[in-house]
Amino acid sequence: MDTNGEGKKKVKDFIEEVESKERQMMNAREEEKKSVWAGFGTFGMVGWSVTVPTILGAMLGMSLDVRYPQTFSWTLTLLIAGLFIGCAIAWQWIDKENKSMHEHKKKKDE
Repeated sequence: MDTNGEGKKKVKDFIEEVESKERQMMNAREEEKKSVWAGFGTFGMVGWSVTVPTILGAMLGMSLDVRYPQTFSWTLTLLIAGLFIGCAIAWQWIDKENKSMHEHKKKKDE
């Protein structure tokens, strides 16, 4: 058994781990700090991206119900369509932000 070789490997692994932790700490210090208000802004953006198409769909539907009555409700139909469109917009925006965040982190790690 080569205990000296195992000891050197453990020391080398320990040094690499410490260096990795140090890089993480330095990157964390360099990253811009986001305030609580930035988080609320993100929630607000997601909320508005769902709310606006939903309300616009309902308003258009009410107008169509008055002008062109059908056996179904234009209001309900377009409200649901607006909700789906708003959710798709919010999903796309969150996905874009998530990818941007991960790319930024990946560049920092390199």
